Amino acid sequence: MEKQKFKMTSKAKIIGTGSYLPKKVLTNQDLEKMVDTSDEWIVSRTGIRERRIAAPDEYTSDLAYLASLKALEDAKIKGEDIDLIIVATLTPDYIFPSTACLLQHKLNAKNAGAFDIQAACSGYIYGLALAKDLVECKSYKNILLVAAEKLSSIVNYKDRSTCVLFGDGASACVISLNGKGFDINAVVLGSDGEQAPLLMQIAGGSRNPASLETVEKNLHYIHMEGNDVFKHAVRRMEAASKDVLDKLNMVETDIAWLIPHQANDRIISAIAKRFSHLPSERVYRAVVEKYGNTSASSIGIAFDELVKAEKIKKNENILFTAFGAGLTWGAAIITKNYE
Repeated sequence: MEKQKFKMTSKAKIIGTGSYLPKKVLTNQDLEKMVDTSDEWIVSRTGIRERRIAAPDEYTSDLAYLASLKALEDAKIKGEDIDLIIVATLTPDYIFPSTACLLQHKLNAKNAGAFDIQAACSGYIYGLALAKDLVECKSYKNILLVAAEKLSSIVNYKDRSTCVLFGDGASACVISLNGKGFDINAVVLGSDGEQAPLLMQIAGGSRNPASLETVEKNLHYIHMEGNDVFKHAVRRMEAASKDVLDKLNMVETDIAWLIPHQANDRIISAIAKRFSHLPSERVYRAVVEKYGNTSASSIGIAFDELVKAEKIKKNENILFTAFGAGLTWGAAIITKNYE
């Protein structure tokens, strides 16, 4: 018998999930008292009814820690079993050190390397791509991927076009070659830095360091050109979904569940039209109604809720797709591998 030239690589899989939302609820009725808006206006344009807001002494690393504890418990491993921590966030505790290093200490993950990545709302999918490759090439055994945001720290609650959209939250998952879970089949990523001015935090970095002028001009808050962002989001998420299907020689009807980035209901509905075979309950959108746009953490929160609801059957394919500042976008297809 001819000697086999290539050995199939085992797939990385998600073997545990967790999420955490702060206790404080900020409703549309609360926002009516803060800015010129209304519940009807917010719901009709975004689908958002309320969002969670972290306490003043509750930071991104705290949200990440509480989500991570749940993911580790679900994966049936301990902090010392993790050998790499990746945190996706655009609202780190500090510019440096990384939030991942703060989380490593909180978890007593003494055997883990740790670093942050920043791909805005696409951060969870970017992290999946990185963790998948690192596990499959056997550089690391157990990777903790966390997406956590305290967006309330950079939201201007006098700007009605943005303050109604965002909330705080965190999601986490453990990625490994071993154990039952969800096979990470393929991930595609994209970016377009030419469009960066459409969605950004203008001040706080080396180009516009913090000063009295930047504070007075509200440059440390989220700046967004909403109509342009919407057009790019729909087009890029749809293209990424097609690309990841093509990468696996799949078609739309191979997808059993769709979890888009929970930006707003209009974007989710636009993406869902491509997957018209899916019943409405198979396009997950409950997160945006309850929690608003939690940026990088939104897909992970939605996925964790769906997993815990025990609605996904063995061999069903789930499509993630996201879009964020940068511009960045991506899509991934995972498959449940257990009963």
